[in-house]
Amino acid sequence: MSATRRLRITEIFHSVQGESTHAGRPSYFVRLTGCNLRCTWCDSEYTFSGGKWMSFDEIFAALDALPACNLVEVTGGEPLLQTAVISFMQECLDRGLEVMIETGGSLDIAPVPDDVRKIVDLKAPTSGEVQANLWSNLEHLKPWDELKIVVANRADYEWAREQIIARGLAASNTVLISPVHDVLHPRELTEWVLEDALPVRLQLQLHKFIWDPATRGV
Repeated sequence: MSATRRLRITEIFHSVQGESTHAGRPSYFVRLTGCNLRCTWCDSEYTFSGGKWMSFDEIFAALDALPACNLVEVTGGEPLLQTAVISFMQECLDRGLEVMIETGGSLDIAPVPDDVRKIVDLKAPTSGEVQANLWSNLEHLKPWDELKIVVANRADYEWAREQIIARGLAASNTVLISPVHDVLHPRELTEWVLEDALPVRLQLQLHKFIWDPATRGV
């Protein structure tokens, strides 16, 4: 098996998008193994190790066995740790699929094909990984890409507000702001956003309201 056409996979499944402006859309999910960050509120620690090496052909065969869908999200862990993911996403595009990637924002997004919709995290202080933010990624965002900030408390929110305003983040891209599930009440975050007229889109993790938050493969 060619090392350039394989990926270490934690899981492949069919569900609905739980986040981003595409929330609620049926989607394939290809979840890669491995992450270089250790966010305090991480909900996918099971991706840090294990997984199974799969060739691109095996991955596409697994997708073909699922109900028909034209959207695929590549996620993790941190999918950009595996360099072969770039050519995998291009092959998805070549097959006529709409492609999204969720990345933690600490690795260079420049190699990602332009037509891939990138959801890029900005890590707030309570994540424990604020120093990992690769701010040069902002230069590589396309208008259809989105920024996501997860906040656990008021201090995180004020950090997010400062970045959004000082860096003009909402001028060209949708900025998603999300409370840590079961840590910060959505109403409290909503009130802060409304009070400040902050140019963001509030998001909740839809899948955690449909299924038990600990459920995998959804």
